Amino acid sequence: MSAPLDHLRGWIEQARWFGGKGRSWSLAGVRRVGDLPDAPDGLRVAIELAEVAYDGGTTDYYQLPLAYYSEPQDRLGHALVGEWDGAFVYDAVHDRESMALWLAAFNAHAVDPSSPSDVRGELMFHRLPGYDLDIEAHSTLFSGEQSNSSVAFGEDALMKVFRKVTPGVNPDIAIHQVLTEAGSTHVAALYGWLDLVDDDADGTGSTIQLAMLQQFLRTASDGWDLALASVRNLFAEADLHADEVGGDFAGEAARLGTALAEVHADLAAHFPVEHRDADATSALATAMEGRLDAALDVVPELAPHADRLRETFGRLRDLDGIAVQQVHGDLHLGQTLRTSKGWKIVDFEGEPAKPLAERLLPDSAWRDVAGMIRSFDYAPRVVAMTAGPAVGDEADQRSYRAAEWAARNRAAFLDAYTTELGTALDGEAGTLLDAYLADKVVYEAVYEARNRPGWVSIPLAALEESR
Repeated sequence: MSAPLDHLRGWIEQARWFGGKGRSWSLAGVRRVGDLPDAPDGLRVAIELAEVAYDGGTTDYYQLPLAYYSEPQDRLGHALVGEWDGAFVYDAVHDRESMALWLAAFNAHAVDPSSPSDVRGELMFHRLPGYDLDIEAHSTLFSGEQSNSSVAFGEDALMKVFRKVTPGVNPDIAIHQVLTEAGSTHVAALYGWLDLVDDDADGTGSTIQLAMLQQFLRTASDGWDLALASVRNLFAEADLHADEVGGDFAGEAARLGTALAEVHADLAAHFPVEHRDADATSALATAMEGRLDAALDVVPELAPHADRLRETFGRLRDLDGIAVQQVHGDLHLGQTLRTSKGWKIVDFEGEPAKPLAERLLPDSAWRDVAGMIRSFDYAPRVVAMTAGPAVGDEADQRSYRAAEWAARNRAAFLDAYTTELGTALDGEAGTLLDAYLADKVVYEAVYEARNRPGWVSIPLAALEESR
């Protein structure tokens, strides 16, 4: 029996991973889609699928891993969902006993995915060869996650449990599988994933991908944090330039550019590459112009830059076409990790606000490049804004140093990227990069206006400087 709706609605609504906050919605249904095998007496670990219906007719599905205990578990009081069916029910990702069953299932149930039509309605655990899991490792839930739930198993493996799920291939799994099998050193190796072949979510027997298990980069440093540290180091040195301080980031920016170029080359070798004609570039320009028109209603401060932005987008119509391939789709410094062996790029799910079908579509590699360049601009400006009150000419000094840091690292990244691919940043490439950069700035302005109004000055400053 699946969970009663009245117990779950309040829990879902307050969960960090629930994406419907602020919208009017109802819990249309919850059904159990599978149980984890080999649970001990007194415990049942189930996966429930919740159907969230919004006013207006749209529907989302959320995965709810739940642990049903016959006795209360004081250690899990913080994760209690409710009591029903004579059981005390907890969010299973908080429970080491439940997570041990997930890990054991990955270890024991490596199912051949070649014939999914024969296993409809069943959980299918898949494994890639070449790595032995430590099934005795204890689990630890990451507390900072927003849209998913990530659980580390000792120092061995990391499991990402997708909360909002959609029938179809999850690009994070598909891309990690291809890059792992290609031997890429710039991603965390994929160990396995969990599928549900479901008849009910869309009526077609589509696969819903529920989780992925991958290499845990325990000692890695977050790329965004490293960039912020470099900027702070520069700001602390009154008389030195960005290339003179000990925390200069340009070398890392160059290595990151090389890493991205190699990832793009691997993706181009293993996913389809298309050349779209002039109609496609015209449609791209129109889409960018449409986003600008919508943004002007949200951020009126964009108006002085609108004509110049439209000129940038309009130059796309001069191109004969555009090459598109599988890309990251939402790349920035926060999607990178620096390990002792080099840079890793993570989270290939694409732009979270886009439907899954759109995130799977090929795009220009310059979208990823533009996202990283904008991240190099954000890092020093965030430090400048959060460094405390400025005294005297300190505000101008911070602004100058922020621009200097951004320009140095942008140049190092771009030079390494284009050198690795043998691409000149002129002509078609320059036009595409300019357009994607402008489109990203417009997106940032809208995002900041809606979510962090105090930060809208960051994308607006970039437009001022590019005049």
